[in-house]
Amino acid sequence: MTEQSVQTIVAAERMPEQELALRYARLRTIMQQQAPQVSGMLIFSRLNIYYLTGTLGNGVLWLPVEGEPVLLLRRGLERAAAESPLKHILSFRSFSDVIPSCCDAGSPLGRVVGVEQSGLTWQLGSMLQTRLKDVEFVAADGCLAACRSVKTEWELRKMRLSGARHHEGLYHRLPKLLHHGMTERAIAHAGWQTFFSLGHSGIMRMNAAGEEIFLGHVCAGESGNYPGHFNGPLGLVGEHPATPVMGYAGRVWKKGQVLSCDIAFCLEGYHTDKTQIYYSGSSSSIPDVVRRAHDACIEIQQRTAEALKPGAIPSKLYAHSLELAEKAGFGEGFMGLGNRKVVFLGHGIGLAIDDQPVLAKRFDAPVEAGMVFAVEPKISIAGVGMVGVENTFEVTAKGSRCLTGDAYDIVCVE
Repeated sequence: MTEQSVQTIVAAERMPEQELALRYARLRTIMQQQAPQVSGMLIFSRLNIYYLTGTLGNGVLWLPVEGEPVLLLRRGLERAAAESPLKHILSFRSFSDVIPSCCDAGSPLGRVVGVEQSGLTWQLGSMLQTRLKDVEFVAADGCLAACRSVKTEWELRKMRLSGARHHEGLYHRLPKLLHHGMTERAIAHAGWQTFFSLGHSGIMRMNAAGEEIFLGHVCAGESGNYPGHFNGPLGLVGEHPATPVMGYAGRVWKKGQVLSCDIAFCLEGYHTDKTQIYYSGSSSSIPDVVRRAHDACIEIQQRTAEALKPGAIPSKLYAHSLELAEKAGFGEGFMGLGNRKVVFLGHGIGLAIDDQPVLAKRFDAPVEAGMVFAVEPKISIAGVGMVGVENTFEVTAKGSRCLTGDAYDIVCVE
């Protein structure tokens, strides 16, 4: 028999056991509050599996209300064992294996089970129901979203570092690589060059089904008002209709134009969001309407940040932003022109760019310490483009603090 060498698996990072314990305790409390009839929850999306195990596994996680979690994977068990402290990491081939595998691990499913519906396609969801015929499923996606909305100190440390590097890149380093005459595509590549040098992971994630992002939006002049499919205020031509991301090679940033860069940073899976506006010319040559609109956005961001504290109501913060924009004379262009206007001021952010909660109507649950929001007041100006700000704020017991820098003005590139 030939002796085979076995590779020693060393993880780039192993999720601390006490970190997972905090997340399990919070999710179980939320399940008992929102879905008290369930015996636990089945999680399918790789991002939520990572959140609850520390490994981006392809499979199913069973988290009982009481007892040990069980992670069932199609492949990569050795990697998962190196990255995650879970005791039960098992292989499986079919949903038919879920009930017997969990039972053998000492954590059987109950009759009623919470399920992450958004983690499965309709086809796979139907298959799950046929394989687990005696189980009653209850949608529990809201429990996961509520759990992830409040970050632990472990998560916040990553986001603070991401925010600091984000500001360094957009405010200090990228302007040195910019000049008028560059195409949006060339500017996007300069953005990637800057971000990669600061440790950007090169991948960003969104929760919304089918939504994609790559770097973000790079828009010269009127490109900022270009109609788009992405659920955000800033317009975008993008690379091509099939890939409406980054910037268009056929659009040049000209002298006397604004340049809007809404590009996120991702460090070790955690995102921060920031928009920086540049102007090709001297500060004194910035058109009055551009300066006034941008200053109005800074004021709205500041007033929102001051109110963003535990107990604040997201829907009220959004409503107040509309009042402030109207008072400043920019109600029409606030968060987009005409039917391109979006109906939110900001959003939660963390393992995905579009986390919960949203600063919008009908989001009435009070803000909690540990939540992190991207606040993005922007104003469209016909014939000019879009100006404004976006920064990432951590909610603390005493209020909010900006993670992505303390300078919000337009950066002039002459």
